[in-house]
Amino acid sequence: MYSLFTSISARRRAAIAATAALAATLLAIQLVGPASAATKHRNRHGGPVASRRGSARGLGQLSGLLPRNKLTLESAIQVNLSNETVRLPLYPGDAPVPGHPGQTEHVWYVLLDASDVGLAKDLGVNYAPKLANIAISDPAAVQTVTLDSPTPAQNRFGPALVHFQGAPDFSPTRSAVPGPTGFPLKSFSPGAVAGAGYSPFIKIAGSEVVYNAPIVATGDGPFDVVHHTNTGDRVLNVHIAPPAPQGQYFDNYADLLFVKGFDAGQPIVYLSTDAGQPLTAVLERSTYVPALNDAAYNGGDDFLGSARERLFGFINGQTGGDNPQAQGFQHLVLDGHASQDASLSNTALINALRHGGDLLNVFGDFPTLADPRHADAYSPLW
Repeated sequence: MYSLFTSISARRRAAIAATAALAATLLAIQLVGPASAATKHRNRHGGPVASRRGSARGLGQLSGLLPRNKLTLESAIQVNLSNETVRLPLYPGDAPVPGHPGQTEHVWYVLLDASDVGLAKDLGVNYAPKLANIAISDPAAVQTVTLDSPTPAQNRFGPALVHFQGAPDFSPTRSAVPGPTGFPLKSFSPGAVAGAGYSPFIKIAGSEVVYNAPIVATGDGPFDVVHHTNTGDRVLNVHIAPPAPQGQYFDNYADLLFVKGFDAGQPIVYLSTDAGQPLTAVLERSTYVPALNDAAYNGGDDFLGSARERLFGFINGQTGGDNPQAQGFQHLVLDGHASQDASLSNTALINALRHGGDLLNVFGDFPTLADPRHADAYSPLW
């Protein structure tokens, strides 16, 4: 657990496998050749590519829209590398108001992964077969939801309303106060906390398929995408579409701040939404969901009954905003503006992350476009 961070010598670089449950969905693979924050970035002809000043090495394309042929999450509308966001369809639901029994509110969720390969392809989300194991030792890690049964007049064309058992409370103020060396933090507090019954992993009553469907906003707007009092800490824009003509469907969407990392020698971008421990939730700008912490199971990875994937984080890697070798927890806190709220207007934060100010974690299996072995072993729970 995260208590072990303080026991590792600050005089050497140390990698650990993550033990705090973290829901993190793969969005895209940059596919620029062998790369990591500690190795050289090479071009397609094998020659070295000069690292950009102020950027960690091997990050690939740093601006513009990522080509769609590099997306693993096909339902993503776009990945904008200039402002570090992914635009995702946003779906409606309702849920009990945290702390107010008997009251319900509108909620808005995104759809990221599914445990069934056919439904994953149909919905344009990542196939994550390990999610079928998530409730083995932790039934609370999955919530059972119900769907509306609208008449033809009520729903000409579009998704049915999802009734959740619980929702996040986005009203707390996220706090991340750096310690003397940045990390460990002096103090911290998550900016979003799960209400009773909430998990981002859902099953629809009558079905055993598990979906990763995190709630990212609550209420009817206006949505606070600066201080995040009714949105997740990574939500930078929310668009609710007007009513559509009969037979048509207009997308609602949200722009969410993604995260950079590496996997199998390639730069990747992913979305961190929920975490099972408070510190992880703060560092990842995620919703703290205690029920995820006991999901099957620590150290399991590809063993029988595991719902998780492995992740390696660097505690005391190199730091410095202009250091191409910078990576890890101290780097994020000192150079990645970890104490600030994320918003499109906070361009200093966006630019720091764009040039490698993220944790730059190293992942295990992922929904690769080319290797079925890695794709079938993928899970969004790390």
